[in-house]
Amino acid sequence: MSVAERIIAEQRATVGEAQAVFDDASPADPDFLIGTWRGAELRTGHKMDGMLDASGWWGKQFVDAETVHPLLFPSADGRSLWALDPQRIPFTLLMHRLVPSFEGKDLSRLVATGRPVVSTRKPKARLRSTRFRGVDTATMIYDAHPINDVFRRISDDTVIGWMDLRGSERPYFFSLTRDESLPVVAGSR
Repeated sequence: MSVAERIIAEQRATVGEAQAVFDDASPADPDFLIGTWRGAELRTGHKMDGMLDASGWWGKQFVDAETVHPLLFPSADGRSLWALDPQRIPFTLLMHRLVPSFEGKDLSRLVATGRPVVSTRKPKARLRSTRFRGVDTATMIYDAHPINDVFRRISDDTVIGWMDLRGSERPYFFSLTRDESLPVVAGSR
């Protein structure tokens, strides 16, 4: 098993291991990302480790370059996905040193309860190719936050993502695996 396969399977790595896997991986073309992807955090000791899991985050959907849903969550019955509006999440506040760890927490019911207020049918990000760490590769650009999720290709169905968040002292990593098993339903706004 390669280091990339191991850290994706274990969802844990050192920052150095994750950076090396990211840097060694092939660039991802934006068209390659079109589709629905299941997400998983790669815990590296980042302040946000556990946040996506605690929220119940399912993944991302790239409909086309202008239509991206960066935060998908499962419906109550688990048979479809809905899109959360990232503008409703104070990412920079979540990075504050006084915010407790998300590890082992389950906030998924809270997120699901807030669905009527935080869901959206509108795209909340765009997909472009940008130069990151010297390589042109697919990048998801959030509309409402100073965040770019930069992707490198691990395999035909898996990418490693590096959340490039302004003000973050260290990188935050995650993986996406292609998964078209659930439909995405329109939100309330």
